[in-house]
Amino acid sequence: MELEVSSNTLVIKGNIKSINDFQNIKQRVDAMTVENKLININILDSLSITSSVIGYFNKLVLKDNIDIYMNVKNEQLLHLLDDLNRH
Repeated sequence: MELEVSSNTLVIKGNIKSINDFQNIKQRVDAMTVENKLININILDSLSITSSVIGYFNKLVLKDNIDIYMNVKNEQLLHLLDDLNRH
């Protein structure tokens, strides 16, 4: 997995699958939220997302009042996240 950061945008390339991936995402986003309360996340080609990343994004929105706009390119992952959002 590769991460690219530009201002308030995080681009994720590759599959999100390990605890190390979660830690890298968290570290980058934590640094971004120091100055930004709106974060754009572009997941370009991951087929899945770990529960730790989902939980972390939930915490950012519900507890830290961070607005997250997410662009997911993989249709299967998009449907999964859409289903989670409805429940």
